[in-house]
Amino acid sequence: MSSRDQHATRQEGVRRTVTRTLVVLAGMFAFAFALVPLYDVFCDLTGLNGKTSARAQSLVDQEVDASRMVTMQFITRGSQGLPWHLEVDTRQIRLHPGQREEVFFTFRNNGDELTRARAVPSVSPSEASLHLRKLSCFCFQEQQLAAGEGLKAPLVFQLTRDLPPDIKTVTLVYTLYPVQPAQAEVSPHGPITEGDSA
Repeated sequence: MSSRDQHATRQEGVRRTVTRTLVVLAGMFAFAFALVPLYDVFCDLTGLNGKTSARAQSLVDQEVDASRMVTMQFITRGSQGLPWHLEVDTRQIRLHPGQREEVFFTFRNNGDELTRARAVPSVSPSEASLHLRKLSCFCFQEQQLAAGEGLKAPLVFQLTRDLPPDIKTVTLVYTLYPVQPAQAEVSPHGPITEGDSA
């Protein structure tokens, strides 16, 4: 085989390798892009990893289990680069399974421009997420606040009676994430005034 033929064969091999590599990279990118929604669907269906429903649920019409008490803890977290603060009025409550409860959270935009954010919930232990029902929650929609504005919003929830008896404490964590304007589905709640307490 002449050197020209060897060179042509080598170039053809390089072209095939580059093409295969590009196809594999495109496939990897598509798979990584699809992983997040697939994971969210999986968590919604199974309740694993402490993810809770992103839709309002009706409270279960059942008698309160007065024979036991569960401690419900609330934790709020900010997000890097988002100048918002999220605070809960009550950090911890005790309730009976089957009991309806309401807790208020306050958002405040400490930045100097209008921004949007969403509070994403997670539950620990993860098994408890199957028994947490949220009738009203600010986590169902993105929030929009101008500079210095605040918003007070309720969480109305219930832990169902079939919560496993070995679960004595349930922790609900809300983490704030920024939302791009084009993605925003803004909450209809109005802002609180500066005079309102956080």
